[in-house]
Amino acid sequence: MYIEVIDKKDYILLKALGNWDKYSVKKILSTPLPKPTKKVVFDLSGIKSFDTAGVVAFIKIYNYLKKYTQVEVINYTKKQKELYELIKDNINYKIPTQKSNIFEDIGKATLEFLFDIKFFLTFIGQLFISFLSIFKNPKNIRYKEIAYHIYQSGTTALIIVGVTAFLVGIVIAYQTGVQLNKFGASIFIVDTVGISITRELGPMITAIVIAGRSASSYTAEIGAMKLTQEIDALKTFGFDPFIFLVIPRIIALIIALPLLIFFADVVGILGGAVAAKMQLGISYELFINRIYETLKVKHYILGLIKAPFFAFFIATIGSFRGFEVQNNTQSLGIKTTQAVVNAIFLVIAIDALFSVIYTELGL
Repeated sequence: MYIEVIDKKDYILLKALGNWDKYSVKKILSTPLPKPTKKVVFDLSGIKSFDTAGVVAFIKIYNYLKKYTQVEVINYTKKQKELYELIKDNINYKIPTQKSNIFEDIGKATLEFLFDIKFFLTFIGQLFISFLSIFKNPKNIRYKEIAYHIYQSGTTALIIVGVTAFLVGIVIAYQTGVQLNKFGASIFIVDTVGISITRELGPMITAIVIAGRSASSYTAEIGAMKLTQEIDALKTFGFDPFIFLVIPRIIALIIALPLLIFFADVVGILGGAVAAKMQLGISYELFINRIYETLKVKHYILGLIKAPFFAFFIATIGSFRGFEVQNNTQSLGIKTTQAVVNAIFLVIAIDALFSVIYTELGL
């Protein structure tokens, strides 16, 4: 976003943002502007860089607004004024067009990805330093905040996790039951549901639900604090934002997620039992007895081992994206979306990695 429109009581405030140069001029001029009915104040303090093409874009917008109302320009720099004076009488200057180049786009995307990884690793490093400081001074652990986030990320998620796990159990039972019934092996539906839910689907589905729910929540909360400069205030008073904001969320999710996964395992198996009864006529008593025979405790444990890894990366990604929020509301939405996408991707990648490790170890 290059122009933010804020409707005040007595005037309309236009805040210029970002780089006003030949690369962004097309997007700037395509920004929809309202037909002003009252005075317009054009604030240039948010412009990071300004070149000739940017000045031309500014003049065109300024002339458009002047047709309808009075326009006041504020917070411009000496350099911006000099550029304006230099070319205001040569408004026919042709704005250079930037041709799209697929290789250039790939290069930019690659660099952005590499910088993103670099910043995330830096964030992880700072986080571990804060963890070490807490181990040295355990009194800095914020137990009240940890309990609050356990409730928000765990307790309030029970319904959605339970419903999702129940439906997944039904789907697995129905899909496999049809095939097993063809070979007269209907009873093996119990094995399929029990093992697949506890080892893979229960932990992964729960983690995906929490990734969409908690990662976005953490990003939105921390991002809003950054927009309102609360994080800057913490730093000013000498408080570590990681200890106050990030670590309680990580610890809370590491505690809550294994419990949610265990709950999802139980409800998912219950869903499979209901489907088996409805589709194949397998009684609940027979289903439970078969579960006792075939479902070993190791399957639960192998599924729960993944939980701390899921929890750590979900909470870390959510917090990291929150700290990346810039001073505008559009950035908050973008970073929240990125947090959810990144967290879900990492959950699936970690689950795949564990599957490979378990297979190689013969577990």
